[in-house]
Amino acid sequence: MFCFLAGNPGLAGYYRTFIQALYCGLNQQYPVWVVSHAGHCKPPSGMEMIEDTDIKELEDVFGLNGQVEHKLNFLKKNVSKDIKLVLIAHSIGCYITLEMMKRASELQVLRSVLLFPTIERMAQSPQGKLMTPLLCKLRYVLYMPVYLLSFLPEGVKASLVRFALRGMKTCDESSITTSVNLFSVDCIANILYMASQEMLKVVERDSTTIKQNLKKLIFYYGTGDSWCPQHYYDEIKMDFPDGDIRLCEKGLRHAFVLDASKEMAAMITDWLQDDLTKL
Repeated sequence: MFCFLAGNPGLAGYYRTFIQALYCGLNQQYPVWVVSHAGHCKPPSGMEMIEDTDIKELEDVFGLNGQVEHKLNFLKKNVSKDIKLVLIAHSIGCYITLEMMKRASELQVLRSVLLFPTIERMAQSPQGKLMTPLLCKLRYVLYMPVYLLSFLPEGVKASLVRFALRGMKTCDESSITTSVNLFSVDCIANILYMASQEMLKVVERDSTTIKQNLKKLIFYYGTGDSWCPQHYYDEIKMDFPDGDIRLCEKGLRHAFVLDASKEMAAMITDWLQDDLTKL
């Protein structure tokens, strides 16, 4: 079974094209699941956003720790203990994946593919230096404009998203429709809160967990990624010379789902050919 762990914003819709391409690349022989982050999705009409009763005792349900437990609880509820897993993660989903492997060593993880992994020094990255003051001190200022924009018709919201992404030559349509979900104060509050925790808590790389699971891990770093710059790749490559740690040669952006979902899915399918015989 394949399970995908999203970045932030953690809405499954952003990865629709990627997941579909991956499923087809695997000849539709293996289930591919993706689970959104808790609190990042606007509930369907008539439903309210509630805390999972199994993890509500956590002090920080929508924070990083709560998101890790949310994913572990999802697997516990939906996946048999003897099922072999291939975990694929993007951005902060890579941090969550390493935490899951650390906390639940009983999981039958065959392989973990970590794409553009934000697993260390996020606040010190070029993008982190820019975003940390906004996320940690000024994020509440954004709530009022989001609240006002939430009253706009859906078509107008979609037009605003298209305008914001106008500089891109091509843009995945699912990214546009999914972004309309961001016109929700509850969702934005949880997304920005989780992002603020990323700046404060994702500091030191968990080299112990990486070392313990090195043969199961594939890392994929970008060459122009402002969230995990290339010298992070150089350093982890030096620390783990025997690891499968790759540097993107295609110039893909950190948010690859915007315009390179099918290309990324094809690469991963190729990487995992030997592992498929073990599923």
